[in-house]
Amino acid sequence: MEAQIFRHNHRVTYADCTVGNHIYYSRYLNLLETARGEFFRSIGTPFLQWQQADTIFPVVECHVRYKSPARYDDLLAIELWLTSAERVRLNFAYRILNQTNTLILEAETNHVCTGLDEKLKRLPEELTAMLHPYVRTAAIQKPKP
Repeated sequence: MEAQIFRHNHRVTYADCTVGNHIYYSRYLNLLETARGEFFRSIGTPFLQWQQADTIFPVVECHVRYKSPARYDDLLAIELWLTSAERVRLNFAYRILNQTNTLILEAETNHVCTGLDEKLKRLPEELTAMLHPYVRTAAIQKPKP
């Protein structure tokens, strides 16, 4: 069975953009964070629920490849899937496409699972089971549309 892809839509706001009418490069990290939060909400366990259970997922590494500019009022599709969900690691891959299916960005974020004390801990088995349908084995692998 092929891994599932989560999709979150975002309309580019004026506040996202520079004077040159393209999204400011660091704003993309906010879009990735928003998509991750919506992904967790869609599988039935929002970040706040994990935080209340003394489990958080800090980013320890990020790679972003900018391919094309996104502009004010573009409708973006942020696609995400997992490349790893095992032991203490939780890694995501992303693609952002605009309304004409132009590739805007590819990215990866690598996370660890910790308690609120920031000490490493294993991913909860319940979470690993929920994430399994979204795990692909290669990062930045082009998903089928």
